[in-house]
Amino acid sequence: MKSVFKIVVVLMVVTSFVSCQKNSRPNYQFMPNMYESVGYEAYQESDAFPGGVEAQLPAEGSIPRGDHMPFEIENSNDGYLFAKANLLSPLDTMQVDSERGGKLYDIYCGICHGNKGAGQGKLVKREKILGVPSYDDAGRAITPGSIYHTIYYGKNAMGSYANQLNEEERWQVVGYVMELKADLEK
Repeated sequence: MKSVFKIVVVLMVVTSFVSCQKNSRPNYQFMPNMYESVGYEAYQESDAFPGGVEAQLPAEGSIPRGDHMPFEIENSNDGYLFAKANLLSPLDTMQVDSERGGKLYDIYCGICHGNKGAGQGKLVKREKILGVPSYDDAGRAITPGSIYHTIYYGKNAMGSYANQLNEEERWQVVGYVMELKADLEK
């Protein structure tokens, strides 16, 4: 009896598989555009995009949305010297927030430059990096412009922080660094 029951079950399973498969008619597609999407080649002529090209150039003189402002000084030694001599902070004394600048400095700069700006951060003390200068180094004679340029592009072993800090935050850090420099020079 058990063997007859097993044979019947096996026959039912086999017939259900065979009966459901009909090669003469295709399966239904409920969302055909999901299965067979229309592919558009980038940078090719197409009626799908105005002007016939997918990648459009932004309007001349436009600035991207958000708080990004282009930095016009180039990333070179000449650009650094130009920024050192000519670039000034757009923040007036009432807009500079030492507490906020100090917090940003501790997050991004203090690990290498130290909390006082003497070039003795934790990574320097542990000899992970070497040659971090003090802010009162007379040979460097840092200015707000040189600090901003260095934060924006980086210099020597220091990388850029332009992606981590927006323009206003960079100037807050510059103001705090200038305070540290004044404290070191006392």
